[in-house]
Amino acid sequence: MNIAKVGSVTNDAPETTVPLETVAAATNRLLDTIRGLDDDVTVPSLLPGWTRGHLLAHLARNADSLVNLLLWARTGIETPQYASMFIRDADIEAGAPRPLAEQLADNETAANRWLALAQSAPEEAWTATVRTRQGRPIPATEVIWMRLQEVEIHHVDLAAGYQPGDWPADFVTRLLPRATADLTRGIAAGADPSVAFEVRSTDTDFTATVGSGSPDHTVRGPASALLAWLLGRSDGAELTGALPTLPSWK
Repeated sequence: MNIAKVGSVTNDAPETTVPLETVAAATNRLLDTIRGLDDDVTVPSLLPGWTRGHLLAHLARNADSLVNLLLWARTGIETPQYASMFIRDADIEAGAPRPLAEQLADNETAANRWLALAQSAPEEAWTATVRTRQGRPIPATEVIWMRLQEVEIHHVDLAAGYQPGDWPADFVTRLLPRATADLTRGIAAGADPSVAFEVRSTDTDFTATVGSGSPDHTVRGPASALLAWLLGRSDGAELTGALPTLPSWK
């Protein structure tokens, strides 16, 4: 199964800004799940090589990294999302073994810090352009969408009962076309750019062709199940049709 790290999805700028209340609600659901976890943070997450402790440390540091982007938008002073990828990875490794109570407190504090800064941002800050850790320029409003993805997708990655079917419909509707478009770019850059197939949601009106050319088969299923499979969070058991081997996410 090819697991997509959240920050790897290209995510073209959404047509509308995600309400901060949506991120706050998703964060509360995540924190409730963390509060109910077993104290053993070494339990594997759905991300290969990462325990729940790694994932919890990443979620907190991601909130801090997005604080950096909000500060950049607010002050005009360039503040990279992460000082370096080495420091990012080192912080995750250092934070992973901490007890659950410490992980929870860290995530509560980091999430509240990010939300408070977003809520107090002046209107002109949201018109600024900042850059993601991959160097992609984005409008500051997309930082809200970035945080929502981290919270929703990694909530599933905790493997603690929150499933793709629990994703809010608006979240699935927003991310599904971006996931198919990004996968098409991945196929075009791969060894077999001729691969093409259709995905068709059985509970919404969404359809899309992944790859270029005429699709030779169709994969059908609920929109959330399609998205989970495309992101590597599902083996596609809920889907029908011949499931192709998806290219690795970059």
